[in-house]
Amino acid sequence: VQLVESGGGLAQPGGSLRLTCAASGFRFISYYMSWFRQRPGKELEWVSSIDGNGNVANYTDSVKGRFTISRDNIESTLYLQLDSLKTEDSAKYYCTRGWKSKMDIGTPQGGQGTQVTVTS
Repeated sequence: VQLVESGGGLAQPGGSLRLTCAASGFRFISYYMSWFRQRPGKELEWVSSIDGNGNVANYTDSVKGRFTISRDNIESTLYLQLDSLKTEDSAKYYCTRGWKSKMDIGTPQGGQGTQVTVTS
């Protein structure tokens, strides 16, 4: 199992970014997938989850209507579209298998995360 996040960067408030998680080593469509984030000095926070077929998604209240989770099961890739960014969205973002599960974060198969910084 390997998960590699990318797509983070610097954005202005109100701007957009698209995060990507490239997955390999497991049957991607069989797994719910999630995004978490961690702000400096804060606990890991669940952001969003999506079912295997990409039909059901859930979001933490603070990102509803601004972030969109999606997946490409052919390419084994998970996405998180970040729109209407706020400074409080600045964090390192991680992808992981499971519904609201941190199962891969901080493990050898988990990625290093991708940093999102929102600043004017």
